Amino acid sequence: MEESQYDEIDLRRYAALLWRWKWLIVACTLMAAGAAYGTSRMQVPIFRATTTLMINQAPSEQVTDYTAILTSERLARTYAEMLTQRPVLEEVIQRLGASTTPDELAKTIDVQLVRDTQLITVSVEHSSPGWAAAIANTVVEVFAAQNEAIQESRYAASKESLSQEVGRLRGQVSETEQAIERLGTPATNAGRDELTRLQSDLAQYRASYASVLQSYEALRVAEARSVSNVVQVEPAVEPTIPVRPRTMVNTLLAAVVGAMLAVGLVFLIEYLDDTIKTPEEVTRLLGLPVIGTIVKVDDDPGGPPHVAQEPRSAASEAFRSLRTNIQFAGVDRPLHTLLITSPGPEEGKSMIAANLAVVTAQAGKEVALLDADLRRPKVHRALNLTNHHGLSDLFVSNPLVLDGSVQETAIQHLRAITTGKLPPNPSELLASDRMGQILDLVKVGADMVIIDGSPASVVTDPVVLAPRVDGVLLVIEPGATKQGAAAHTVETLRRAGANLIGVVFNNVPLNRASYYGGYAYHYKYDYSADGASDTGAKRAKPARGRRERKSGAESPRTDAAPAKD
Repeated sequence: MEESQYDEIDLRRYAALLWRWKWLIVACTLMAAGAAYGTSRMQVPIFRATTTLMINQAPSEQVTDYTAILTSERLARTYAEMLTQRPVLEEVIQRLGASTTPDELAKTIDVQLVRDTQLITVSVEHSSPGWAAAIANTVVEVFAAQNEAIQESRYAASKESLSQEVGRLRGQVSETEQAIERLGTPATNAGRDELTRLQSDLAQYRASYASVLQSYEALRVAEARSVSNVVQVEPAVEPTIPVRPRTMVNTLLAAVVGAMLAVGLVFLIEYLDDTIKTPEEVTRLLGLPVIGTIVKVDDDPGGPPHVAQEPRSAASEAFRSLRTNIQFAGVDRPLHTLLITSPGPEEGKSMIAANLAVVTAQAGKEVALLDADLRRPKVHRALNLTNHHGLSDLFVSNPLVLDGSVQETAIQHLRAITTGKLPPNPSELLASDRMGQILDLVKVGADMVIIDGSPASVVTDPVVLAPRVDGVLLVIEPGATKQGAAAHTVETLRRAGANLIGVVFNNVPLNRASYYGGYAYHYKYDYSADGASDTGAKRAKPARGRRERKSGAESPRTDAAPAKD
């Protein structure tokens, strides 16, 4: 059952991956199809004319059926080879007056045996349909004439010898008959003896003549029985449709090949992409759960400065879900101080810290938001505060008091301490004992202290600060955060003794939410001014079978809105 679920998840990921790269697949498909279509249209069309000839094999009474079959096959193969030999091709060129060579002409002729028959097909390809048909028919005519001449030459000498003998004997018979006629009826014994001799010679000549004539006729019969001739059973006609190029077939095949190459390129890109993309990768590589997914809304990429401007929006609900998940993460060990950091810059940690502080304060808790990014502070801009005094001033104040460094915000129950003037040695200050004293002082009167730290893989500021807080929340932007950077950050924080409670996916494109794990579940739902739900709102089906929840629910979930540094 679990394997089928994993297979279903993989199939959804593959489908989402292909949908994400659909522009590349479509572009490669169209480019390949267009190139094949243009190339095919520019090629010279080639026509094919085909003729069929039959081999009449000479009968034989002295061979078995199996031997006859083998003889027939050999004869057909022999004739197939002879059809494209130089004597035949030279005669074809001479008869047609073609300006080509036998070698070039042989390349245009294709001879094929029709299996289990006495038929041979001769196909000729040419850019002119008329020439293709003429060449095919002429090849058969020339070959039939040459084959007949070859067959007749086998008996020519014997027939000539017997013919001469027949003529000689016929002459002797005629001369003897004339001599007998001239002799007439002899009166003397000598005359009668001569007549007897001539009559005896005539009988002998006539017998020899009959015997030789019989041998001659027998030779002619033997010749007729042993000669295999060629008969054209289907003449070639001028073709009307070219066989090459096959424009539509080439276009379709090129489109398929282009799409396959594009799909392969997509998987290669994804294979070479070493960024974190799914919650499964977070669990496998980092050993941490994903407790929040902040979806990037395409129609408002900038997003509000903080969710307090729209307390009943989907963005606020997303951060309230993140707040609830953080509360569940601190069941065994209450989280009074929470450090928010990220492996690299521009991953949205400052805005997530500000929004999380807002929704926590809206729940009625006293929240102190501390900007500990002493290199690139942004909390004051997110909450529209000044940055003249702040954390850097507390390091040099004596005695240590918060007056002047703590600023009230427009959000009830939320106070903020900005960075103040940026010091030259942030790491040393955050690692000092004074920083621990500052945190102890800030925690007085606050239910939750949220600290916006620097990127952990860039500087050591959050690493030295992590042991002083109850928990660390890591912000990752899927598709942007490198696996190596995230793994190095987690390993460094753990070596420092940090309590990593989980990961927040930030800036996930809405159209790729299913690709990045299927956890995100976004709906356009808001409240009207009087508190009634918007009748025009619609909601997408929640991923992984989650049941529909009302916008005010506090159960754990991970739908979200954009957050940026």
